[in-house]
Amino acid sequence: IVKIKQFMRIIKKKNQNSLINEFIRIFKKEVFKKKKANKRLSFVLTGGTSPRKLYSRLAKSKIDWSEVDFFWGDERLVSKKSVNSNYKLAYDLLLSKINIDKANIFSIDISKNINNTCLKYQEKIKKYFDNNKVNFDIFLLGMGRDGHIASLFPNSKLLKSKFLVNPIFRDDFKRISLSIDTINNSTKIFLWLNKKSKTKIYEKLKNKGKKIPVNNLKKDKLFCFSIN
Repeated sequence: IVKIKQFMRIIKKKNQNSLINEFIRIFKKEVFKKKKANKRLSFVLTGGTSPRKLYSRLAKSKIDWSEVDFFWGDERLVSKKSVNSNYKLAYDLLLSKINIDKANIFSIDISKNINNTCLKYQEKIKKYFDNNKVNFDIFLLGMGRDGHIASLFPNSKLLKSKFLVNPIFRDDFKRISLSIDTINNSTKIFLWLNKKSKTKIYEKLKNKGKKIPVNNLKKDKLFCFSIN
């Protein structure tokens, strides 16, 4: 058996503006490819502070958003109006600024019962993919200082579990997250390391094994956007 080494694509730029320019160039290309094939593009958004400038710039870009469907990789169990909401972040900086039908926004409907919230989001995703394999086109991820992605944290048993949507119980917030398995089933994974410090952390974490969530991403699907 010949083992083929998997390589990720590394996009390195000197500053965040140049990195955003490259992201937009690649993203536009993907939207155009889908449109040419008469298909829609499914785009999974991330939360946290890292995509703020990216979302603002995407909102000002000439992109045919009517061909794009939006999802979220994770969410905190908070109101959509909360400053801690990943939905609010994307809505304020991107979705409210572009011409898009509400039907193309597949947000997580938060209820007090976290299991019901997970179940509803899972049903929403399954319906979108006609109960076939869940295969998002682009899955955007940030990375925490500890190497967490979405709401999947170091040493979690969930890193080895196969699920679609799962509740995550943390000291700060209850959360909802898609799995590593679901992320890796995506056509392309865009890892957004928008600061030099983030790039350095990623380099250090790379050799720390699969207990670190970011190290579980499939290399042949991965586009690593970083600052050098």
